[in-house]
Amino acid sequence: MSQNIDLSVKYMGLDLKSPIIASSSDFTSKVDSIVELAEAGVGAVVLKSLFEEQIMYDIDSMRMNNMFDSYAYTEDYISYYTKQHEVGKYLELISESKKRSNIPVIASINCSTASEWMSFAKNVEQAGADAIELNVFVLPSDPEKSVDYYRKLYFDVIDGVKQNSNLPIAVKLHYYFTDLAAFMVELSEKADSLVLFNRFFSPDIDLNKMKITSGGSFSNPSDHFQVLRWIGILNGKLNSSLSASGGVHDASAVLKSVIAGADVVQIASSLYTQGVVAVTQMINGMEEWLREKNYSSIREIKGLLSQNSISSPALYERAQFMKYFSDFNHSKD
Repeated sequence: MSQNIDLSVKYMGLDLKSPIIASSSDFTSKVDSIVELAEAGVGAVVLKSLFEEQIMYDIDSMRMNNMFDSYAYTEDYISYYTKQHEVGKYLELISESKKRSNIPVIASINCSTASEWMSFAKNVEQAGADAIELNVFVLPSDPEKSVDYYRKLYFDVIDGVKQNSNLPIAVKLHYYFTDLAAFMVELSEKADSLVLFNRFFSPDIDLNKMKITSGGSFSNPSDHFQVLRWIGILNGKLNSSLSASGGVHDASAVLKSVIAGADVVQIASSLYTQGVVAVTQMINGMEEWLREKNYSSIREIKGLLSQNSISSPALYERAQFMKYFSDFNHSKD
């Protein structure tokens, strides 16, 4: 009889049956697919994001189409209706997902400002969400704005949500910061989890049509190396949970993330490329590896190879490839 493996973990104070979270995507935008993901073994889902910029775009479009340039109260009504319509659909998704699945449901706000509409966090909590993930989608590309401007934006967004909700808050952020480690330690004082990392739209250039196009939507397994570096460095230094996001395509990536110090991982691209079966394969792969290594719980391996736990912590900070290239050249001789 094979040994039972316990894959359960704690994340932001929530009990998860596995460390795999289905992140914001088309797979988490419909109740039926959320139920399917839960049955496959995910520990939680992050609902497809409610986009601040999309809501604002819809409002602005309706205003511009107001051919009679009518009174201000008409525009106020348009704004109110659009917000209520989008938010209403989102709250229904939360409520129905909670009724039909047995896993935590995390609402997601994709925002670029600490705008007034974030007060809907209270409605999210009342609808039954277990937590909120803030996807702060701001590229620090403006040379006129200081690092303090971008730092403050994150804290303003967190504070805005905390004023309206008691739910645990996860913050999904990118690595475009000059003081990334210090900033994340500071963020962990307010947030219940940090999700590493966000993925921006990647521009490419179509030489034939001479226009900007997408460089691709899906992550690659190689993206996981950057995530591993920072998970390993930050483990044990934060006052929050850690979630690995980016390049997690198989069971080995999940295991590596946990061994580096992550509490959970988030997946999306693997669902698009492999389907929900990717979850089952990850679950089976983790159980098989843990059984072979004589572990009975995934919690036993958390942080075993984090920077704090290894004899050569500088390995996580190494930036040079010289040894790799030297070994590669010698192998060709």
